[in-house]
Amino acid sequence: MSFFKRLKDSISGKAEAVTNKFKEGLTKTRDAFVNRVDDLFSRRKKIDEDFYEELEEILIGADVGVNTVLKLIDELRAEVKKRKIEDPSELQPILSEKLIELLKGDADAGLNINPNGLTVILFVGVNGVGKTTTIGKMAHMFKSQGKKVLMAAGDTFRAGAIEQLETWGERVGVDVIKQQSGADPAAVMYDAVQAAKTRGVDILLCDTAGRLQNKVNLMEELNKIYRVIQREVPDAPHEVILVLDATTGQNALSQAKLFGDKTGLTGLVLSKLDGTAKGGIVVAIRQELALPVKFVGLGEKMDDLQPFDSEQFVHALFGKWIGEQTDKV
Repeated sequence: MSFFKRLKDSISGKAEAVTNKFKEGLTKTRDAFVNRVDDLFSRRKKIDEDFYEELEEILIGADVGVNTVLKLIDELRAEVKKRKIEDPSELQPILSEKLIELLKGDADAGLNINPNGLTVILFVGVNGVGKTTTIGKMAHMFKSQGKKVLMAAGDTFRAGAIEQLETWGERVGVDVIKQQSGADPAAVMYDAVQAAKTRGVDILLCDTAGRLQNKVNLMEELNKIYRVIQREVPDAPHEVILVLDATTGQNALSQAKLFGDKTGLTGLVLSKLDGTAKGGIVVAIRQELALPVKFVGLGEKMDDLQPFDSEQFVHALFGKWIGEQTDKV
């Protein structure tokens, strides 16, 4: 059975609603990226340097990542030489298969949930990436699963941050543990952990200040939060999630590298993926970081935070290519 047939068969068993969310959320990337590749292959009549240069430009423009693109182009050159391919249309299935394999990467990783009690998830990231919104949506998700959820307002620095989290708490019906603005975030986390233990909470979601990665004192504050949580709950935090704004492209990758060096990250959430034509950043992250993308934000609604599913992502972008190849099987 061909690669494309296996992929199509595995996707066919997935929930249609989730498939549609990924398709809708990746419309901008599909229109700007996949359609441009289609145009290149149909317009160019031969595989020459101009062809490779334009393909390289399209891939880099979609934020696939320069290193990954250069490697991919080299692999395509080798295939063209090996198979003596002259018509660009013969190269398209090879390109699509290689892109799909890059996107799939390792098996998708879910959240690490403590089977024996309280699970603590710490969220980090710079201001404006959608961190508080992500926490609110995740609280909604866990509550919908029947979990008892609590949120901790550890961002005591940004004006309005506590109120924003409280607004989400009211929307989803989840309590928020807080102190006054300017309080010690580690003290908030201590209170939140104690409250979670007393109330028999399943999931504690912890917000933190959107700190600039070059501010050493703020990173030290984050490490203090980490130590307080770890002291009160063995093996916690069970996840340290970096929230990245997908619309910032390569800057998101730079943030991930800098945060990863200092905070013991376990995974990523890519927010606002529906708002960018540069969804190729997922490929760059898969290739350049040893961190799994755990969730993606695909819209404004409460249920638009979805567990990252590489097959759904691939099908949403390359469904047309996959269909064309399985039709040939």
